[in-house]
Amino acid sequence: MQEKTLTPELVLQINGVSKNFSGKNVLSDVSLQVKKGETVCLLGPSGCGKSTLLRCINWLEVPDAGSIHVAGVRMGVKDNGVVKMSDHDLSEMRSRIGMVFQSFALWPHLNVLDNVMLSPIHVQKRDKKTVREEALNVLQRVGLEEHCQQFPAKLSGGQKQRVGIARALAMKPQVLLLDEPTSALDPMLVGEVLSVIQSLALEQVTMVIVTHEMQFAKQVSNRVVFMDQGQVVESADPERFFNHPQTEKAQKFLSRFHGLGHPIH
Repeated sequence: MQEKTLTPELVLQINGVSKNFSGKNVLSDVSLQVKKGETVCLLGPSGCGKSTLLRCINWLEVPDAGSIHVAGVRMGVKDNGVVKMSDHDLSEMRSRIGMVFQSFALWPHLNVLDNVMLSPIHVQKRDKKTVREEALNVLQRVGLEEHCQQFPAKLSGGQKQRVGIARALAMKPQVLLLDEPTSALDPMLVGEVLSVIQSLALEQVTMVIVTHEMQFAKQVSNRVVFMDQGQVVESADPERFFNHPQTEKAQKFLSRFHGLGHPIH
């Protein structure tokens, strides 16, 4: 794989990324940098391109233009974008990126522990005994060690999402992407997932989070990136963004949220 030297502290660098679906620009010249240990929350109205951006980072969607680097290595292509990355190299790149989906995406025939162990063993080819120890540790981090032998059907939505977070962490990713991690949850279960994510932020796990939970974004993020119509409209620290938004679009968006969503306990 071809290495590119970028600023060492940058884990993620997105330059001029655009994506078109059926003649509609979903992303238009998006650029974003994420430093090691930083938590960035992507905010914006539904359909503004936030989730598509995450999928482009992981190459689940291939951008039509622009470049994405993860830990200094260009995603998806090599030789200055001329040659498509091999499936083997793409798999290796994706192992650097943890992805937590809205809909849990757990294997129903595997118990919690085996769900968490699966990718480190089969994708990263790591030692099973070591992976098991690390999986139990990461389940403890998300408060689910005692549920390690249960199957997904026996878990609540909040527990399933915490397993999803544990599964992503087990790969030891350099950046963790979370796509509206509480959107499929009953409101009573949202807090337990947000609390886990906040603890990861305090541990300085590098994260990019798409969320509609405004209070959570205000509490957990180092930086808020506001998107609208496929473009980055505003980027600022949470205090400035929520208290002194600079653009009319951001002001209009924030006016919809009076209580700013779920506080974290």
